[in-house]
Amino acid sequence: MDKIKLTGLNFYGYHGCLPSERQMGQEFIVDISMYLDLKEAGKSDKLTATVNYAEVYDVVKRIVEGEPRKLIEVVGEEIAQTVLKDFRLVEKVRVTVHKPHAPLPGRFTDASISVVRSRS
Repeated sequence: MDKIKLTGLNFYGYHGCLPSERQMGQEFIVDISMYLDLKEAGKSDKLTATVNYAEVYDVVKRIVEGEPRKLIEVVGEEIAQTVLKDFRLVEKVRVTVHKPHAPLPGRFTDASISVVRSRS
């Protein structure tokens, strides 16, 4: 199966369990891989035969910058389900939500979750 991948989508949101996270907000980074058949797009050169990256970006932005959630697991799930619902060509999607400034009591590079969802 073919893949369209968007990496490093950067947004500011208010997700987290701590009151300070929900008040001050923080950076969230999203990576999304969409699995679909790109054969027709490769032959026809028509946008209707593939997924419009700008529309996917808008979906992710709306969710990450939208209603605050306690868990980034919810954010990832909502993105995955919305992509499958709104983009009929996508058969499977992998969403990783990074929270690089999570309130952990030590040094770290990143905290993230990944969800993989498919139509079947």
